[in-house]
Amino acid sequence: MAPMIVTSALPYSNDRLHLGHLRSTYLPPDVFVRYMRRKGEDVIFICATDEHGTPIALRAEKEHVHPKEITDRYYPLIKGDLERMGCSFDYFSRTTEGIHYEMTQHFFKTLLERGYIYEHEIDLLRCPKCDKYLPDRYVEGVCPFCGYEGARGDSCDSCGRYLRITELKDAKCAICGTMPEPSKTKHWFFKLTAFEGSLKEWLGSNTKIPENVKKYALQWINEGLRDWDITRDMTWGVQLPVEGGEGKVVYVWFDAPIGYISSTKAYFMSRGDQEGWRRYWQGDGRIVHFIGKDIIYHHAIFWPAMLMGTGEFNIPETIIAGEYLTLEGKKMSKSRGWYISIENYLKAFDADPMRYYLISVAPLDRDADFSVNDFVKRYNDELADVLGNFVHRTLTFIERFFGSTIPEAKLEEKDERMLHMIKNTVAETAMHIEAKHFRDALLSVMNLAREGNKYLNDSAPWAAIKSSPERAAATLYTSAQIVKAIGSMISPFLPSTSKKIWKMLGLCSEIEQLPWGEASFPLPCGHKIGEPSPLFKKIASQDVQKIRETLIPHKDVGERVPIDEFKKAKIGIGEIVTAERIRGSRDLLHLEIDLGEFGVRSCVAGIAKYYSPDEMLHKKVAVLMNVQPTTLFGFKSEVMILAADGDEKVALLIPDRAVPSGSEVR
Repeated sequence: MAPMIVTSALPYSNDRLHLGHLRSTYLPPDVFVRYMRRKGEDVIFICATDEHGTPIALRAEKEHVHPKEITDRYYPLIKGDLERMGCSFDYFSRTTEGIHYEMTQHFFKTLLERGYIYEHEIDLLRCPKCDKYLPDRYVEGVCPFCGYEGARGDSCDSCGRYLRITELKDAKCAICGTMPEPSKTKHWFFKLTAFEGSLKEWLGSNTKIPENVKKYALQWINEGLRDWDITRDMTWGVQLPVEGGEGKVVYVWFDAPIGYISSTKAYFMSRGDQEGWRRYWQGDGRIVHFIGKDIIYHHAIFWPAMLMGTGEFNIPETIIAGEYLTLEGKKMSKSRGWYISIENYLKAFDADPMRYYLISVAPLDRDADFSVNDFVKRYNDELADVLGNFVHRTLTFIERFFGSTIPEAKLEEKDERMLHMIKNTVAETAMHIEAKHFRDALLSVMNLAREGNKYLNDSAPWAAIKSSPERAAATLYTSAQIVKAIGSMISPFLPSTSKKIWKMLGLCSEIEQLPWGEASFPLPCGHKIGEPSPLFKKIASQDVQKIRETLIPHKDVGERVPIDEFKKAKIGIGEIVTAERIRGSRDLLHLEIDLGEFGVRSCVAGIAKYYSPDEMLHKKVAVLMNVQPTTLFGFKSEVMILAADGDEKVALLIPDRAVPSGSEVR
């Protein structure tokens, strides 16, 4: 039995996690690992927080604290949220542990010695005001590929391109806003181009890598890879273990995946085994990564190339990339408060209902949407009515009619058919889990519950107990075996629910320690069950809005303005009579707006990305007329037009019927 290491992508330690992270990256491997343990596989589930990089350093600088204070704040919160959602990690480490620094420096020195890392003098940006080089996210500017103005020094969130810091247009320092100056410095590069052929062959021949990962990675390789700059001019991170590397650290995406190995090593060292980790990363060890689709490049190209380059470690057997989760049809956005945190969810529910929803709503390799109404519907219709109802009715009837004892049974063909369905479902569920088709696996178990409900209804033991006690006994014996099988097979998906069913069945064994095939083993006649109780309490329609407000808290509107202060704002309707672009700016239009009796006023508006000058002409718009005048790009701006800003789209506020210019908004 070849040992297996299963990992979740390392969560970045500067904020708490939301349901999108859980759906793509942390819940699927937990289901897989829980099943593999019961199958008897030698498997270890590893994760850690990713605690280096410019986002954390930049945030710490803005908060005037050390970066370790940021990571110390979020490590226990992230770990706690995942554990409360049932993620059963064997070890959850941190990339600020000494063992990680040692392993990262070992990787660097090995790749350097083997000729896969080289020095190169490059042009970087240096802030004259801050008096330092500006790595990655310390620089903001315009993407040279798509024109997005919020691009950062390492990537563009709009088009997804990975960028070199000198490629940004209109760059500025993220700390002080100063325009940085080009300056030469020495960096170290990983020769990624040397692995184009090996990566292409590995991806092309590996039938275990899913298509969404393979297609994305091969597209990048076919376009031609570039060597990666793997050093940064900063002090927060793993220090360079070479002469001349003072004041530089390795790039966070070089050190982060090494966290998989260092965490495995830390796990075994905590158990007093110095070398046990090698069985999983060397020899016949198998590696399975679960990630979100936004980091396929790093895991299917950069990381395997690093492993190939060292010649010491196995490359992944497969990489499973979960697709995105939207919220009520819209992209989740922390900045807009449009997301559901694990923390907020756990204020309203136990872990299992959300585990069920996120697994069942869509296959992992397709985008999914979370809807509060759909969540409540699935909770009531599937968890309460199908699963919970079948388990509770079966055990309650056994309690009432047979003194809480599994009855002796003389089985007929329809009973045998249901018992045979148990064996088929056990095999089918296992097949789907091993193929990483977790939704199909869960639906197989739920289908058995549906068939159990139908069988129970058709057999009607509550009626047969009077006319044919033998038939009632056979029905409830058979239904009890279905309940036991469901309780066993549901454990990787809904571990808490599984334990509740086990307790109600009067079983004292630890279900996680039982073999997978145990689901097919029948409860013996004469076995005493425990006390039945409802598994899921149905959600009343009047409670849905309260649940919505708990899951998706309203974003704070900020400081309240006294009504007397608001009355000072004079808002009116004006007609745009001239419109032109302002040379030297991608965002600004210069407008002249006729405000009737208030005259024609000049306005500089940052809407050039959303409206052309021709589109603006003769529009009637809402205008703040008594704003303090200012000058931008040499143009006087005397008024401000009002617009709605949402989901990266801007819409002007326009009256829905004709009104004279200068009409006041009250």
